[in-house]
This record gives sequence, C-alpha cells and structure tokens, in this order.
Amino acid sequence: MVYSIGYSGFTPEEFVRALLENGVTALVDVRSSPYSAYHTEYDRETLARTLKESGILYRNYAREFGARQENRSFLSPGGYLDFEKFSASEQFREGVSKIEAGMERGYVFCFMCAETDPMTCHRAILVTRAFSRLGYEVIHLMPGNVRETQREMERRMVEKLFPDREQLSLFGDKSEEDWVEEAYARQNRAIGFRPGEGM
Repeated sequence: MVYSIGYSGFTPEEFVRALLENGVTALVDVRSSPYSAYHTEYDRETLARTLKESGILYRNYAREFGARQENRSFLSPGGYLDFEKFSASEQFREGVSKIEAGMERGYVFCFMCAETDPMTCHRAILVTRAFSRLGYEVIHLMPGNVRETQREMERRMVEKLFPDREQLSLFGDKSEEDWVEEAYARQNRAIGFRPGEGM
C-alpha cells in the first residue's frame, strides 16, 4: 500500500497527524521545486526537520517523479509532458525501484505535492497511477480525515469529466475502463508541464 497527500488544506500539525495515523514512515516529495511561496513550512529543509521530529523520513524525488521534466523526448506532440512516456522512462522506473526496495525494508510511503485534490495533481495522474498499475493499493489522504482510493478517484474523475458519457456512447462502444483511460489522458493534457511555462 502507498499513500498520497497534498499539503494545501492542512495545518502542519494536521499534516503530520494524518501521516502518523496512517502509519506512514517515509514521505516522498514529488515537487520539482520543493519550496512554497505561500507555505514555507513545507519548504524542503523545514519539512524534513518537522518530519524527523515525528520519526518520518523525508526524500525529494524531483528527478524520478517531478512534473517539470525538461527532457523533450518525454513531450507529447502537443508540447506537454506525456505521462505515459515519462512513466515508461528509465529514471521513473528507477524511482519505482527505490520505493519498492524501501518497502522491502518495511517503510510505508506517502507521495506529497501541493494540491489538495489528487485528481488535479500529477502525483495521482502520473505517480500513484503507476503504482496502482503495479498492483499496489493507493490511498489519497485529504483534509477532514477523508481517504479516497485510486479507483474511487478514477470514478470521480470520469463522472466529472464525462457526466454525459452514456449519451456520448450511444452504441456502448466504450467500457468504463475506456472512459478512465480517456479521463487520465484529458487530465494529462490539462496539467502536463510545458517547457518554457511557469509552474
């Protein structure tokens, strides 16, 4: 099992409590730039100290899992980071291998970015999707003690993006999994990093 969390919407105390209550022992920061202009308590050095006090390991995996990848071989024809291409890359797979090695040593991992809703963040559309595909259960932690699985997020995403999908598919040629794939692709287009643009 792996977890995911976006720090927006949490106080630092609530954030740490959510991790501890779910048995998280290692936080993986997937921000390409592990700093916040508005929430400096989540800057890399400050956060690492806070987590250490609670017995939680901190690591930043910007190279392996960050959304801001400058290698143009990972771009889609539309010029944004193609999550499918990047998740198949050697550097992404290295990140997965590191996490799996940590799991074998008993660590319980949580992936962190800023956005509260995983549906709008690459940590779910890219990173935890890859772990879900590998067979790991994924739980997204949100304010108010809300927990949502990757599958629940997928259903919510499809419902939001394609509320009229039954009318759109008059002949029933699209399965629910087809709609899930299309929802991921649409979110990738919406949030995928475009080199030269700010984040």
